[in-house]
Amino acid sequence: MCIEKDKERLAVLARIDEYERKRWFNKDVENDPPTIPLTADKVDYLQKKLKNKILSYFINKKAYKFILDLIKNGQLVIKEIKGIENFEKLLDQGVILTCNHFNAFDNFAIHNMVHPYIGTNLYKVIREGNFTSFPGLYGLFFRHCNTLPLSSNFSCMKLFIDAVATLLKKKQKILVYAEQGMWWNYRKPRPLTNGAFNLAVNSMAPVLPIFITMEDTDKIGGDGFPIQAYTINVLEPIYPDPNKSRKENIEYMRDKNYDMWKEVYEKTYGIPLEYLPEEK
Repeated sequence: MCIEKDKERLAVLARIDEYERKRWFNKDVENDPPTIPLTADKVDYLQKKLKNKILSYFINKKAYKFILDLIKNGQLVIKEIKGIENFEKLLDQGVILTCNHFNAFDNFAIHNMVHPYIGTNLYKVIREGNFTSFPGLYGLFFRHCNTLPLSSNFSCMKLFIDAVATLLKKKQKILVYAEQGMWWNYRKPRPLTNGAFNLAVNSMAPVLPIFITMEDTDKIGGDGFPIQAYTINVLEPIYPDPNKSRKENIEYMRDKNYDMWKEVYEKTYGIPLEYLPEEK
């Protein structure tokens, strides 16, 4: 039986092609809901309110069961984890995890990887609209599963930055998508923004680069495309250099992270990293 490819996914792939040629690597390609601005009174980053602690406890449990069901049903396929020892040696300190962002399920793969070590205590930096505007079950996950939403509101962003510093001081692990927008099934690493490394340098915390590579399985998803099998590559941590300035450290950590991802990409797929010809 031939399953017709989803038109929305085809449109997203066309936008990815266009944006790669235009070098708009950090621009969103998905048709996400309109973003409602997040204000400081609408978020409890550190779960200081009892109600939010209780919601977080139960919805995190529901989310983890959801992940296990995805794996059981073959909708999330984790083929292999390489380099887990690089995560294990950072258990006693706060860490910024960076990962390439290509699927709504990629953070579930990371969550499943770290669960034996830290349970559901993986914090995730998410976009403003995912927190304020996303409906249904995913909306619950976005609002109550240890998420740290960005905001276009200055006062709220100050709370965000303070919360990240507090969590890192408490030796928590925070996942940040340094590429920003999700590019569906995109296998190449994209140039990274400064945000994740800014947060790391603020607290002089290490960054743990993670790059997920993928391959087609023989199972076709509901969108008409092959479900991907993931190999999670956990790389050596990158530490801020106390002898460098703040700006130098951010640039050094960002560029080293990208180079490490690039090396994994080229080794895994056996081809040099090349982007489509630039559209002037």
